[in-house]
Amino acid sequence: MDFKGFTHEDFDVFLIDGLEARMEALKSTIRPKLEELGQYFAPTLSTLTGDEMFVHVAKHARRTINPPKDTWVAFANNSRGYKMLPHFQIGLWNTHLFIWFAVIYEAPSKNTIAERFLKKANKIYKEVPSEFVWSLDHTKPDTVNQDELSKKELIAIFERLKRVKKAELLCGLTIDKERAIELGAEGLIQQIEHVFQAVAPLYKLAQDIK
Repeated sequence: MDFKGFTHEDFDVFLIDGLEARMEALKSTIRPKLEELGQYFAPTLSTLTGDEMFVHVAKHARRTINPPKDTWVAFANNSRGYKMLPHFQIGLWNTHLFIWFAVIYEAPSKNTIAERFLKKANKIYKEVPSEFVWSLDHTKPDTVNQDELSKKELIAIFERLKRVKKAELLCGLTIDKERAIELGAEGLIQQIEHVFQAVAPLYKLAQDIK
């Protein structure tokens, strides 16, 4: 793999004014790296989950005015799309890199997934690493730290996923941009592998894979 890690130039793409200029920079600097990570991790995730994983690099095609504030590569067991399915993501905001297991609002099976998570809430609460974070909205950088959550609060997050139409659930790790740059290619690969191994059980639970 030719992946050389991320640089300040990659993160600074999100400071460029204007949709056209930002998209041009995104396509030339970040997207090739996301495509490399996609091709590298698809086999890993296929092995971890037992599902064949397909790579989906964000195109931001529907945007006509507002430039993207983040970008990502997603992995799902469907070649046509990922938003309607439990999936995995690697991506960047200006401030940090993120590695997620994700169920976003387009997923029609959100209620069923939430019920499965509620039934296994004790196990999830115990097994999610303390340094991990949860996100309730993939369009915002805000997160909730696992080590600051009570079990009751985590259950409330799962109940919200079931009850609220626009509710989302993402679990994984965010890495400050300076740390992500410092880790370099090899360090990032190891960190991403660690996160995917840790969140693979959430994917299996969401898909009801034994």
